[in-house]
Amino acid sequence: MASQKQHTQPGKEHVMDPTPQFTSPDYQPSNKLQGKIAVITGGDSGIGRAVCNLFALEGATVAFTYVKGHEDKDAKDTLEMINRAKTQDAMAPKAIAADLGFDENCKKVIEEVVNAYGRIDILVNNAAEQYENITIEEIDDPRLERVFRTNIFSYFFMTRHALKHMKEGSSIINTTSINAYKGHPTLVDYTATKGAIVAFTRALSMQILSRGIRVNGVAPGPIWTPLIPASFGEEKIAQFGSDVPMKRAGQPIEVAPSYVFLACNECSSYISGQVLHPNGGTIVNG
Repeated sequence: MASQKQHTQPGKEHVMDPTPQFTSPDYQPSNKLQGKIAVITGGDSGIGRAVCNLFALEGATVAFTYVKGHEDKDAKDTLEMINRAKTQDAMAPKAIAADLGFDENCKKVIEEVVNAYGRIDILVNNAAEQYENITIEEIDDPRLERVFRTNIFSYFFMTRHALKHMKEGSSIINTTSINAYKGHPTLVDYTATKGAIVAFTRALSMQILSRGIRVNGVAPGPIWTPLIPASFGEEKIAQFGSDVPMKRAGQPIEVAPSYVFLACNECSSYISGQVLHPNGGTIVNG
């Protein structure tokens, strides 16, 4: 992996070298999400961008969120990509700028989506940020609150507003992380939020199953996304992914099909409260 470093969060995909692979000529869509309305948080880059692309290829109408001022170019690029990928009967995609750490902003995002498309069939909670810390003493109150707001509060906020517009057969998919299962010594606050997402997924799935809405998660391992050069030093970036059994980092396109599977009722109608593990072969239990 190329040695590089970005000094601001969120990271920017368009300056990465090599750029993450969000698509593949080998992927063959088959209308798995035809007619569905999907909302993806943090959809401008990384795993979110790959999910947007595959959802569009599978027939969904896609709306995604991004951080204004930081991710404008990535968001524009992703919007153009969805427009190219979308099927003929899908509606025009939307890119919505929002800081999802605050309830009123999440409410506005959902209202904008529903005003445009009338309902929500798939919610992907994916937005996240992380910062390295050598010791827990380095994590001050504002940082702790910021990470929890983006990584788990936003999942609560987006879900409770989206559920008003979701019917039987809908699907919620939450992005957690391999770190929730094995820990990470220099990402303690981030790892804590990812553990919360696993528990949130399990509890929420039990609460709303009677409404015919499934809730699942995806726990990626080391994936080459903008979060990596924006989080780690150059030495760690150069070695990123080498410690998993496959001895390499994964690409977003290797993760995104998990979301298609969980969003598609024909594929996963008997699955709820579960987490998929595209992580390069690491065995996790729990």
